[in-house]
Order: sequence, then C-alpha cells, then structure tokens
Amino acid sequence: DMAEPIQQLTRNNNPQERQSIPFTLIQRKEKLGDLLYEKRHYGKAKWACIKMKEKQYEQSICLGFMKLMRYICEQNSSGLYLGITVPIVTIVHTNEAQSSMTQAVTVAYYLPEVLQDEPPHPFDSDIIIEEWPATIVYSR
Repeated sequence: DMAEPIQQLTRNNNPQERQSIPFTLIQRKEKLGDLLYEKRHYGKAKWACIKMKEKQYEQSICLGFMKLMRYICEQNSSGLYLGITVPIVTIVHTNEAQSSMTQAVTVAYYLPEVLQDEPPHPFDSDIIIEEWPATIVYSR
C-alpha cells in the first residue's frame, strides 16, 4: 500500500530538497556547549493535517504519517510530488480539563512556500488544509 509513496520519496530523497519550516530565532539556551532549547517564532501558515484516534498513540502517528505521505507523493489535485518540509509535526490532545492525554493526535505537514497561496487538494477526505496562526515554539 505504501510502495508507491516510498518509491517517490526515495527518488526525491535529496537532503538539499528538504525545506525547513521558516522561523525567527528569539532565544537559544545552551549549557556547556550543548543546546538545551530554542525559542522560535513561526509565522502564520497553511498545513495539511490529519487527526487520528487509534488504540495506541504510536499507531495514530504512523497511520497519520502514512496518509500524509500519500498526499505529499502525488495523491493530490496537482498530481505532483509536493516536496518534504521538516519537521512533520505531531500534536497530542488532552481532555477538557487538560489533566490527561486523549488517544487523538494530529499529524501535520507544513506546505512548502510555493504552495502556501494555493495548496493542492488532498484526495483523502481525512486530510484537511488548515491555516495556523503565528505562534511561539520551544524546540529541542
């Protein structure tokens, strides 16, 4: 089922072709030369997202990632390989009281700069295109 997306990714797996999500570095914290974290500002952008709710957290992430890979590897209205952006983001959801995690996760792919204005539509109806507001992220 994943043979075609894997072959497409392998053909296009040139590290120079991976686009990092653009951000502005606000702060960098190091200790003895090791990076502890960075505080980053990410601008408003469009993401292809899929929410999964399998019995195990890891299954949700894997299945969501596989569905996004199909979208990236030609299963979209452009019929083209969209290119890889890094990182692919996983959002863990909590209950209303924010006291525990739920089984639901969102796996999200930042659409490359050239696709931000007019993203290709996914063939998979579980994948939605969302515009996320600007945000501050702490990264390790």
